[in-house]
Amino acid sequence: MFYRENGQFKTSYRADQQIFPILQDRIAIGLLLLAAFVLVPALASDYLFRAILVPFLIFSLAAIGVNILVGYCGQISLGSGAFMAVGAYGAYNFFVRIPGLPLIPALILGGLCAMAFGILFGLPSLRVKGLYLAVATLAAQFFADWMFLRIKWFTLDTPSGSVSVSNLQVFGWPLESALSKYWFCLAILVVVALLAKNLVRGAIGREWMAIRDMDVAAAVIGIRPMYAKLSAFAVSSFIVGVAGALWAFVYLGAWEPAAFSVDYSFRLLFMVIIGGLGSIMGSFFGAAFIVVLPIALNQFLPLLMGLFGIEISTAGISHAELMIFGGLIVWFLIVEPHGLAKLWSIGKQKLRLWPFPH
Repeated sequence: MFYRENGQFKTSYRADQQIFPILQDRIAIGLLLLAAFVLVPALASDYLFRAILVPFLIFSLAAIGVNILVGYCGQISLGSGAFMAVGAYGAYNFFVRIPGLPLIPALILGGLCAMAFGILFGLPSLRVKGLYLAVATLAAQFFADWMFLRIKWFTLDTPSGSVSVSNLQVFGWPLESALSKYWFCLAILVVVALLAKNLVRGAIGREWMAIRDMDVAAAVIGIRPMYAKLSAFAVSSFIVGVAGALWAFVYLGAWEPAAFSVDYSFRLLFMVIIGGLGSIMGSFFGAAFIVVLPIALNQFLPLLMGLFGIEISTAGISHAELMIFGGLIVWFLIVEPHGLAKLWSIGKQKLRLWPFPH
């Protein structure tokens, strides 16, 4: 009754092809953005910004990049952590070696470095697929770890490979407080999410999905597999690289190669699987789930075990987190392969008919 398209007539192709064709969706997105930019900063504490909100925004950005490659193009990648590392160290070198370089161009240049790195390690996708491609992209992770640890030029001859940045500014506005970092990450995420949504709805997005569904049939109808696959690697690596630069510059401040271990590659893949493959909205759901679940387990699992007279250590909570992640991935792959985004879509479809049964 409250979520229907009755009376919403489209009189042009532009109106029919807009991102949110239903009025209720446009209102909901507007209210959500208003709450994110105004209401959340007014109510959240510094701990909430630093521990939950800023990591959620950066992981959402990285999950969008991984979803473009894995969800929309069907190319399994386990090198996302390496792309984040290349974006972080690339942005750092441009930021430090070019005096007076603003932060935003440094982030973009870091993303371009990650794009070149992603295209290089995306070349095997032209010949192999599936598990073999996953192993090929996993090689990027180990190569990046070796490169930033052994080649001292990337870290300005720092023996340990640890680097740091400080006194960040955007248009003269210092990025020191948790609130300023939150607003900066949120603005970048909104812009990239809108661009990615438009990209996957366009011709190149349809090419990616055709390659994902059946690459042989896509080649028969005139789609160039080389162009489609490498463009997916390029766009995905660029977004993940920008997310890595944000993670290093805004969230960590000081980092080393171990800060972008293979765990991040698996974690981003978990976000996409749980949130929903081939869905920009699913990237947000997956990031929220992965970021909030460990904090919820640390808070509530000891209380829950205490009700049964069982004491659980911090190591036990960490092991339980991995077990729950693994169980949820298996459950989603079996029961709902399209993840939380599909459940959200089903709920919206039912709201269109409510309160009538059909």
